Amino acid sequence: MFFIFYLLAQIIFFNFWGRSYILGQKLLFDERPKTKREDLFDREKELEELRKNINRPFILLTGVRRIGKTSLLNVFLNETNIPYILLDCRKLKENYGWKDFYQLLSSSSSRIVEFLKGIRGVKIFGNEIEFSWKGRDFISLSDLFDHLNKHRLIIAFDEAQKLRGPLSKEIREALAHAYDYDTNLTFILTGSEVGLLYDFLSVEDPSSPLYGRYFHEIKLERFDKETSISFLKKGFSEISMRVSDEVIEEIANFFDGIPGWLTFAGNLYSKARDLEKVKEIAINVALQELKNLIESKRKISEQLGKRYLYALKCISEGKNSWSKLRDCISEKEGSTISSSVLSNIINQLESMSIIKDYSFLDLIYKEASKRL
Repeated sequence: MFFIFYLLAQIIFFNFWGRSYILGQKLLFDERPKTKREDLFDREKELEELRKNINRPFILLTGVRRIGKTSLLNVFLNETNIPYILLDCRKLKENYGWKDFYQLLSSSSSRIVEFLKGIRGVKIFGNEIEFSWKGRDFISLSDLFDHLNKHRLIIAFDEAQKLRGPLSKEIREALAHAYDYDTNLTFILTGSEVGLLYDFLSVEDPSSPLYGRYFHEIKLERFDKETSISFLKKGFSEISMRVSDEVIEEIANFFDGIPGWLTFAGNLYSKARDLEKVKEIAINVALQELKNLIESKRKISEQLGKRYLYALKCISEGKNSWSKLRDCISEKEGSTISSSVLSNIINQLESMSIIKDYSFLDLIYKEASKRL
């Protein structure tokens, strides 16, 4: 009897705060990053590439937003027998200082408390860790890496482009030092704003301490249509929901193989059962993200914010060349935009992985840009 109740418990489906579960198992349509291989869909090749290259000093995981970089990283770290630190760089404010950086490091280092004992400038209270970020006991990042090099260790920075800022040079110098001398350390850096990540590392800048260093890059690509359909069918099957092939194909087409959007759509459709409403909500999510970008530019100048808005609208309208984009922005603004300003806007949008070659990398952002 107990065994029967146990089996029943394993297949009970329920929603907890809007997230999808089978008891004891995370489902494909759970929107949070995955942590187990069985919950990760169609990334075996990337996991194997990570495993084969884990003894390299630096590995980059890149791809557009919502492509699944954090999930891939989480699953790999949970499977490896190598101790690790995982820092979510999104927690850093834009102009972060050493205090902010070391606080992030402190909150991320509980797994390696034993490695940190006896290091000057590091205080340990049970599982609580404090790093001295100023004064006589200040420990530099390079010195900390040297101490940690006594052990095999992975140091992972999620959304590492957020390390750009006042300390960029110092952090690059510490990473370059570790590259050359700390052979027991492997650094994994993820980034969805790929151009900004490259800009932070500056491996092609002769003045950068990381100039010429090799980074093994693993690019996560979107699912093809067949894989997207398989993903959706499995997700709906897990929650025992019958969905027509026409609806599944329309979701696959609209969300264009990006796993995070497919997950978002599957989760929401399972509740609303209204595909147009799902599309509308997704577009509004992207629209808010673009508005946040424009607002950040407006803080620099009102005119710059408007020019980013016009650039996004013009590209969404099909202005697919430098001259067409220049003419479109000038017409909307009522004045001529200089070549250098326009080039900078294009470069920034490409660095943030929003566009490439005057096209949106994510069709949801294209639809959202039409509404700006």
